[in-house]
Amino acid sequence: MWDYEHSLDTDAPAEAIWALWTDVPNWGTWNGEIERIDFEGPFAVGAGITMTPPGDCPVELRVTDLVAGESFTDEARVGGLVLRTAHTLAPLPEGRTRIVYRMEITGTGADEVGPQIGPGITADWPETMAALTALAARG
Repeated sequence: MWDYEHSLDTDAPAEAIWALWTDVPNWGTWNGEIERIDFEGPFAVGAGITMTPPGDCPVELRVTDLVAGESFTDEARVGGLVLRTAHTLAPLPEGRTRIVYRMEITGTGADEVGPQIGPGITADWPETMAALTALAARG
């Protein structure tokens, strides 16, 4: 298994962040690593997302877990690998919010392949989360 986690504390309201997360067709407005996105909604367990990074092949994702207003997890299956990303909102004192992204790569060859592909997949998370919170703070 390979895993990585990144978090960001923000003054942006959790409700505004959640609204941006659930507006899948517009993820590209705050995530620069999306050239195209297609969504089979509603935003619920089982929803399908096809995300195409710039100059790359589409990635098929499926929402596998969801707690409205708090968290969702999506999964991509590539060969014998499962790439699972959890997105979580945690309340902090004084009305602040902690956003946490956590990726786990499991399955056949994950110990070997995870360290090769994981850092490239997660490299943009700090910038993506900063853009997400900036947009959420503007309302």
